[in-house]
Amino acid sequence: MNDFDSEGSGENEWEDRGELAWNEFDWERYLREQDETIHRYLGFYEALKGNPDRIDEVAERMGWDRADAGDHADEAEEDPDSAGEADEFIDDDEIYTLHKNPVFIATKAIYLGLRRPWEQAASDADKVPRTVALSFLASLHRGEENAVHAVHALDFGDFAMAISLFKRALAALNDSLSCLDEPATERHPALRPFREDALPRLFDLREVWLRVINECRQELNRPIDEEN
Repeated sequence: MNDFDSEGSGENEWEDRGELAWNEFDWERYLREQDETIHRYLGFYEALKGNPDRIDEVAERMGWDRADAGDHADEAEEDPDSAGEADEFIDDDEIYTLHKNPVFIATKAIYLGLRRPWEQAASDADKVPRTVALSFLASLHRGEENAVHAVHALDFGDFAMAISLFKRALAALNDSLSCLDEPATERHPALRPFREDALPRLFDLREVWLRVINECRQELNRPIDEEN
């Protein structure tokens, strides 16, 4: 789906691989690598935050494009014998999980970039009241959680459910914006520097999700004949 191809390449991939001979330490290493990918995205995002086309620029630097969609699944179809190779030689790049979905990575990274400075700003109760601090953190949690569930739905090909979940994420995002509105910053001036930095990030999240919602609707409206 554009630079954020959200139809994960994991469809039927696990069945093709047979038993994956990884233990908990292998998976921990894999998950750490995916965490590093989120931090890499955030690093690019921070470097480009003054660029009006930062969403697309970061996606390009991450190497996401339409050609990447389904690469692993295609390779499995072209070389069915490869599935029978020893499982211990399976490379990380051949394994698809939710953590490699570009929408998941972008969402987690941008939320991380929101949460870190907020935790610092809200640590002083004299500057940011506890009720405001908790309300904003709760709205961030709801938005991130619903967006992650939406990406799950995308990976399962349930576009209608994904739309519903992204709409819930957008509702939570609106709550986040309301916590940082002008009246709030007038009552609590310490919020103003954070607000100036946070608003573009929140709007970028909305832009990413709206793009995916639009493409989900296109998939749902596509004639059945085009899918064959």
